[in-house]
Amino acid sequence: MYYKILFVIGLLFEVVAQVLLAQGNEFVYAQKPIDFAHWFLLLGVVFMIPQVISFPKKIYSFIGKPLTIIGIVCIIGMCILDFIWWSYPTQELRNEFAKHISQFPSIWDVFLKIGPSSYIFNIGLLFLAFNYFKENKIGVTIIILATLLILFARFIPNRLIYGYLITVIGFSYIFYKTKQVNEYQVK
Repeated sequence: MYYKILFVIGLLFEVVAQVLLAQGNEFVYAQKPIDFAHWFLLLGVVFMIPQVISFPKKIYSFIGKPLTIIGIVCIIGMCILDFIWWSYPTQELRNEFAKHISQFPSIWDVFLKIGPSSYIFNIGLLFLAFNYFKENKIGVTIIILATLLILFARFIPNRLIYGYLITVIGFSYIFYKTKQVNEYQVK
């Protein structure tokens, strides 16, 4: 139960981070004394790790766990690079750093193309949610909708905020909805 609570808190941290990031780069670079947006992102995914590795041993977990962990690693790497950008006092120095690391696909492609997109991370979460489809079709459907929003609705402003918020609702529904007992059901 403790891992599930951390998981939901981690998802809520993702929502807070997306709200802060939606304010724009100038806002993020002006944050003091730390880059709160990326710290929320980092702590959010770290809080999720215990539950991710504790999901039931079902076929969907064998796909969802590695995808989610790969997504978490990409997000952590992205946060580290963004902490470095945040630490530079001028945009000129940030551009110079970007120019330098863009020459290394092993850094740029993994942490700055895959990390921010969250595709792998969210597809992993979707597969993990499928573990509960028999018991909780509504919660899984909510997560399917959230994943579609995150992955394909680029035309919607702040889609990541809404997508992660809906994901929080979906997993909360899966984890905390009490099972309905039908007293008239034949055993």
